[in-house]
Amino acid sequence: MSGVFAHAVETLHSAQFRPEVHLEETPAPKRLAPHTHALSADVFVESDDDDPTATGRLVLLYDPAGQEAWHGEFRLVTYVRASLELEMGSDPLLPAVGWSWMIDALTNRSAPFTAPSGTVTRVSSEGFGGMADETATAEIEIRASWTPLDGELMPHALAWGDALTTAAGLVPLPTGVVAIPQKRTRRSR
Repeated sequence: MSGVFAHAVETLHSAQFRPEVHLEETPAPKRLAPHTHALSADVFVESDDDDPTATGRLVLLYDPAGQEAWHGEFRLVTYVRASLELEMGSDPLLPAVGWSWMIDALTNRSAPFTAPSGTVTRVSSEGFGGMADETATAEIEIRASWTPLDGELMPHALAWGDALTTAAGLVPLPTGVVAIPQKRTRRSR
């Protein structure tokens, strides 16, 4: 493994996420670049939730020769999917707002980047016939990629975490502020 890539992976792993974010390494695609690394995360808004409110993946690509389309040697690629309230899912501004979650998070974390690109998709489902009793659902999917301007990837990982938790409906927290749990347990006397 290249020393430059190993350092980038180390800085990626140095990011400390909110307690609602459950992070793990996941197999990375091998054909996109000579060196790859991937993380996946699930966001559980309530500690007793069985299903995550949002899920995502962050893939680090590294080609020491660089790639013209990337405008650099590194590329970060992400996928974020989150459940939404039905009204929010039908908002015509949702795609632009969803894209701003990623770009604003990068800017707010002072993560230097160039060449952002991606798509935002809204998905709504409603059952009919034998499935008419199923609850209607809405989701957002954000696919984005960008080129970090250096190998210090902690702010990029934190920005990804911020976009993921924002998509899950959690309020962004300033650095150093700890979230108060959504559900409080009663003390027994």
